[in-house]
Amino acid sequence: MTVRLSDGQGEIALRFLHAQPWIRGLLLPGRTVLAHGLVRGGLFGLEMVHPTVRADDGGAPLPDRLTPIYPTVAGIGQSALRTAIRNALREADLGETIARDLVRELSIPDFSEALKSLHTPVPADAPPEGQDDDRQSPPWRRIILDELIAQQLALVRARSERDQVGAAPLLNDAMERQLLAKLPFRLTSAQARVVAEIGGDLGTSRAMHRLLQGDVGSGKTVVAALAAARAIGSGWQVALMAPTEILAEQHWLKLRPWLETLGVRVAWLTGSLRGAAKRAVRAAIASGEVDLAIGTHALVEETTAFPRLGLAIVDEQHRFGVAQRLALVGAESVRAHLLMMSATPIPRTLAMSYCADLDLSVIDELPPGRSPVVTRVIDAGRRDEVAHRVRQAVVDGRQAYWVCPLVEESETMDLKNASETAVWLSDQLPDLRVGLVHGRLPASDKAKVMADFQAGTIDVLVSTTVIEVGVDVPNASLMVIEHAERFGLAQLHQLRGRVGRGSAASACVLLASYPISAVAKERLGIIRDTQDGFEIARRDLLLRGPGEFLGARQSGLPMLRFADLERDADLLEIARHIAGRMLVGDALNVNRHLDRWLSGRTALATV
Repeated sequence: MTVRLSDGQGEIALRFLHAQPWIRGLLLPGRTVLAHGLVRGGLFGLEMVHPTVRADDGGAPLPDRLTPIYPTVAGIGQSALRTAIRNALREADLGETIARDLVRELSIPDFSEALKSLHTPVPADAPPEGQDDDRQSPPWRRIILDELIAQQLALVRARSERDQVGAAPLLNDAMERQLLAKLPFRLTSAQARVVAEIGGDLGTSRAMHRLLQGDVGSGKTVVAALAAARAIGSGWQVALMAPTEILAEQHWLKLRPWLETLGVRVAWLTGSLRGAAKRAVRAAIASGEVDLAIGTHALVEETTAFPRLGLAIVDEQHRFGVAQRLALVGAESVRAHLLMMSATPIPRTLAMSYCADLDLSVIDELPPGRSPVVTRVIDAGRRDEVAHRVRQAVVDGRQAYWVCPLVEESETMDLKNASETAVWLSDQLPDLRVGLVHGRLPASDKAKVMADFQAGTIDVLVSTTVIEVGVDVPNASLMVIEHAERFGLAQLHQLRGRVGRGSAASACVLLASYPISAVAKERLGIIRDTQDGFEIARRDLLLRGPGEFLGARQSGLPMLRFADLERDADLLEIARHIAGRMLVGDALNVNRHLDRWLSGRTALATV
């Protein structure tokens, strides 16, 4: 059906391929209607195909604002959504929560004005062509600022409430000094600074809540050992929890020799311990016979009880949930001090936003003698050549890692698997000793393989990413990573950090199966050209966003919905300032602001 429509100055054709009866009843000669659609040139002049049409409401003026288009799902039309949102905006409390003088000083629109403008903007405020919205416009900047203020208020208030929780002062540093004297190396200046910062916290009756971050190989473990020695020397127990058994075992193997010479009783507790052995360890912990317990999630099971826990150390803390960290330190009126460690450096903007409730220590210096790791990206088609490079490294007296993304063959993904690769390498290099380790191996088998590799009786260790963190074999100088395009930046950097721990020149070979995506190509280029973990972390944040970077599902932190930490870094500084002012004598608006934005989720930031 084709209808000719005139506005008194010109004509246009309305073309309907399927004209519903109501349209036929509406579009009658002499009737005044409003029509909206895409105008295009047709065979007989201008036309609109299947326009939106409605009867004229008694000559009412056309709206002076744009009509919003909302994301929707089947069964909910735009009209129903617009009505519901219009009613919500009319009924909601959109009152100002920021002091009027600050609103004027910052030249930002009122909150209600900004919100209404985003839903029904005037044509002059329409986003640039091709964009759904313009996050740099004044209304959007106001909304983003308010979101950042809510986050800062939640974290700072959480810190204030946590500071009211008492902890045992750990004042006796005699054992810490004894351990320091026995170490076969000297601390770097960065390590010494961090040890002093932690010692200052442990000596107070306020529960420490400190995040220790440092690049791969920067020496966080010895800092943790010194903190543990201070706590134990002060008469308290220490728990060290790691996310994987291999990482927990690396801590066990490194800390036990250091501390047992000082009379410290060290225990090992993981999920793989069975029956009587596990019950015996738990009984020893509960009776106070254990000074330092090292393990995995088993440390926070209900059947594990620490009568005098003074310090909890959580390695790779972003892999644990809030509830697990809270279960470890205790929720009573007297709480253990908490030291969280991460080998994934946190970019400054992320630290300012998501770690505002933490004290932050950074080891920004590598121990002397570490050699830089040369990184190369090589086509997987040259896999045989890389195997011969591995042979040469072993002939030169070194060891190598060969990392695969899968344990066994997958029917759906054409990836080299660890089991197959171990067999292939044994065939290619029959004179070398090839070992295999992965997460499915029984704990005792994993421990034996890792011990053999550290002892030098295995030349090439084929593994999955279970060796991503914590493994320290100074004689290993070559890292090969299969299907490197499948790994994230943080993983690649962590895996590369397993080599370059001795004085020998070290290399990391990234085997890529081309063609690869543009994002994967960018990741490989970054890891090839950059050794600085902080710069890699910054680039990783840009690629993945804060939710993935922090492990949002595990972190328990309220994620930002509208703010972009790179784009809105200037607003983050302003938000910190405003939140500080609001917390001093403006409790009513603080509560209103938090309720508006977080609606009860502020508890997630308390530990």
